[in-house]
Amino acid sequence: MLVLADPPSRRRAPVQATGLGAAVVLGLAAAAAGALVPVVGAPVFAVVAGAVLSPLARRRSTAMAPGLHLAKGLVLQVSVVLLGAQLSLSQVLSVGAESLPVMLGTLGVCLLLARVVGRRLGVPRDLRTLIGVGTGICGASAIAAATPAIRAKSNDVAYAISTIFLFNVAAVLVFPPLGHALGLDAHAFGLFAGTAVNDTSSVVAAAGVYGQDAVGYAVVVKLVRTLMIIPVVLVLTTLNRRRADLPETAKARLAASLVPWFLVAFLAVAALNTGGLIPGPAQAALRHVTPLFIAVALAGVGLSTDVAALRRAGARPLLLGLILWAAVSFTSLGLQWLPTR
Repeated sequence: MLVLADPPSRRRAPVQATGLGAAVVLGLAAAAAGALVPVVGAPVFAVVAGAVLSPLARRRSTAMAPGLHLAKGLVLQVSVVLLGAQLSLSQVLSVGAESLPVMLGTLGVCLLLARVVGRRLGVPRDLRTLIGVGTGICGASAIAAATPAIRAKSNDVAYAISTIFLFNVAAVLVFPPLGHALGLDAHAFGLFAGTAVNDTSSVVAAAGVYGQDAVGYAVVVKLVRTLMIIPVVLVLTTLNRRRADLPETAKARLAASLVPWFLVAFLAVAALNTGGLIPGPAQAALRHVTPLFIAVALAGVGLSTDVAALRRAGARPLLLGLILWAAVSFTSLGLQWLPTR
């Protein structure tokens, strides 16, 4: 008797549903907890609860990994795109221009210290480069983009990502109380989070405690900061002379490939909003839906945490990550404080 196999799409759907379903349930629970304790907020509940439950998720990693990857990837990216419905292009351009000095200052300090301090600590060159670009630009995305440019080993990549993630979690927990203690308003905290926190998920989580104004501002700053991947990776490529002989058209394709699709989509949605093409009821609905998407995405991030990998990262890379994280944080706050003096 001939038995026909299920199509690949049917086989993938239940597998993805396992991890995604767990992230959705945890995200909804986090949203409910955030409504009860708004000082903490749904994003923090989602990522912390996910990290606590991550050992259970990793025991079923084969079944849950595809769905969790979908939650922390596509779901988060879609939530960022939806935030564009609450902004106009003039706001995006204004925020980008205002944040540029702080952004360039934090990036410059981070890359310089990564080179100097990393060498003093004896951290290997590729590893300190990856930790530097991850801390200075946008976490795992920048590390992934820089990896082929310097031909980093997989162990260095894993160490760098683990180190960056540890301080992402620390930022989510520490920055909101610090912001309140310093009396930062929503825009000031959004600039702080957007320039001093690494991955987009952690930026959204930290700023979410301050409310939608802080989230919107922080996301715009973070997306503009993400564009720094392009010049930094092209410089790394040239310094390592891996693609120095590429024609200009190939270099242009490389640069274009480093621009995240959701950044383009975010700007497109903001343009639609600028033109008055998003109806009021739709905007109101998106204000409620977007935080739920964010909570689900951050639950996926938490459930994907590899606690064992963080232990294996070792002391020196973690110390370098701590120094860079603190330096970027102080630089961001200091550059905001200077114009007021």
